[in-house]
Amino acid sequence: MLEQLELFRLPPLFDGAANNTHHLAHHLAHHLILSGRIVSYALRRDRRRLALKIDERGLAVGAPRAVPLGEIEAFIKSHADWVLKKLDEFASRTTPRHLPIHEGARLPVLGEEVRVRITAGNNRGFWQSDELWLAARPSANLALLARRALQRRALEHFQPRLSATVAQINRPQPPLALSSARTRWGSCSTRTGIRLNWRLIHLPPSLIDYVIAHEVAHLVEMNHSPRFWNVVTRLYPDWRNTRDELKRLGAALPLI
Repeated sequence: MLEQLELFRLPPLFDGAANNTHHLAHHLAHHLILSGRIVSYALRRDRRRLALKIDERGLAVGAPRAVPLGEIEAFIKSHADWVLKKLDEFASRTTPRHLPIHEGARLPVLGEEVRVRITAGNNRGFWQSDELWLAARPSANLALLARRALQRRALEHFQPRLSATVAQINRPQPPLALSSARTRWGSCSTRTGIRLNWRLIHLPPSLIDYVIAHEVAHLVEMNHSPRFWNVVTRLYPDWRNTRDELKRLGAALPLI
């Protein structure tokens, strides 16, 4: 049985455009009229249920393959006020979330800023003080090198925090894996263990600890019942305030 941290959803539905350009381009011709405005949307038919996501690239819709287009557009129209409001909010932003990686770029890591440094090398990333160094070949994908380095840093930070939290409920240590999901911060499975979104590494440690506590609580209660929240309270008493902070900061994470 799988329990996922559905309360906290990252705004974009689809992963990096650079990796999916040909796939997304096939779907960008869709459009419909909402309150007199023509709204374009990207449609991806590999989801278990209908879902809407909006970021600075616009509206993205996830849907099961069997759902007719008319039903999908009726679903969008039923959320028209929300869609138009969010599209306007992103259109008014002056700072894009997509963060190009280059010499001197600054990244949030564990709630602090680190500077990216580029040097010649064999395509690897390493940390030196408060800087992320990318030793790269001339043709290297710097964003990919940065993601790999951040993912290694994430695993190094998450593992001991998970161990300390699991020790509080006297349960065996579950396997830990990283997730690149764009809609959830974490998940817990009795079969495969706990998965944590590597992008949590951008956030302050206290927020990461809350997500870990949430998933560890699922080892006791594989649901979101009052008993589950009692376990969360025992592991992380200030979870309500932290959950609100996670929603706020999570919506502004950079996309690399």
